[in-house]
Amino acid sequence: METENRPLDALNQSRGKRVMVELKNQKQLIGKLRAFDIHINTVLEDTEELENGLTKRKLGLVFVRGDTIVLISPAH
Repeated sequence: METENRPLDALNQSRGKRVMVELKNQKQLIGKLRAFDIHINTVLEDTEELENGLTKRKLGLVFVRGDTIVLISPAH
C-alpha cells in the first residue's frame, strides 16, 4: 500500500503527539493533538499558551477553529 502525502494524512500521523499551533492573532499553543476535521478544527489536550517561547498559561483541553490556524508543527 502506497503512503499518501496529503496534508490531512500528515496531520493524522501527528494524532496523539505534541504539536505547536500558531494562530492568526500571533498566539502559539502547544498541546497533544486529539482530533481534527476537514476544516482543521482542532482539539488539543494538556494545552499551554506560549509567549516569547515560554509558557504563559495552561489551558488544558481546547478547541481551536480551523480558520484561525496559520501553522501546525511537531512540538520540540
